[in-house]
Amino acid sequence: MTNPLLKSMKIGFIGAGNMTQTMIKGILESKLLRPEQIIVSNRTPGKLIKVTELFHVQTRDHNEQVVEECDVVILAMKPQDLPAAVEVFANHFEKHQTIVSLAAGINLKDLERLIPIGRLVRVMPNTPAVIGRGVIGYLTQDNDDKEIVADLMEDLFSNLGVMLQVDTEDQFDALMVSCSSGTGFVFEMMMYWQDWIQERGFSDEDSKKMTIETFLGASLLAAQSAGIDIEELQARVTSKKGVTAAGLNSMRELEIERALRISFEKASMRSKELSLSGKR
Repeated sequence: MTNPLLKSMKIGFIGAGNMTQTMIKGILESKLLRPEQIIVSNRTPGKLIKVTELFHVQTRDHNEQVVEECDVVILAMKPQDLPAAVEVFANHFEKHQTIVSLAAGINLKDLERLIPIGRLVRVMPNTPAVIGRGVIGYLTQDNDDKEIVADLMEDLFSNLGVMLQVDTEDQFDALMVSCSSGTGFVFEMMMYWQDWIQERGFSDEDSKKMTIETFLGASLLAAQSAGIDIEELQARVTSKKGVTAAGLNSMRELEIERALRISFEKASMRSKELSLSGKR
């Protein structure tokens, strides 16, 4: 059941980049809020003009104005910019406000040090949220307001895709790498797929279509096969000593799994580096 308090709330975004625009689009399409309930600020005016034209939301010239006017404030700036930006208005927050950080690598303890007042939550959407098929992970503080904040996150962002509440920073980091960075990893594999098909004489358009439909078809088949593991689905399309088996055996000999795991760990390490840089 949607929180009735949303009808009177104001939601603020500090930063007007692509993810802010995706989130605003999702919120407005869900009919939870009206455009005049959303207020956006940005370091430069160009993106503010764009969000006004697209969504007819309110804009402010200063971040402090967003903080002072809104019940929920979403920090949508780059991780490396967040500490310095927040320092200017951290003392403007009040206890009842919910502060949502989209910054990778800045954990809740760091946020508590930067913003000592208010209800803090980390949220990590991935790019497919722009078409309502995202994975949106969130981590709340472990306090008496935990359920209130969780319900608010579900109400605000469920229109963007699947909502997943995690319990620890390690889980949040794993979700970010596998789903947010993971979208980029999947695109990388799709490029290899398309290149191989093109080398066999197919046009750019056809090779792209074949690649997309293969990945999409496999994903939808897995999604619609309740109670069946992905490993079992793979077995169903693999005959012993057949064409698929030959390719899979080669992938395993080349240790594709090991390469992917290393990629995940490298991304996770970078997240930790961002966290450390925010403390300096």
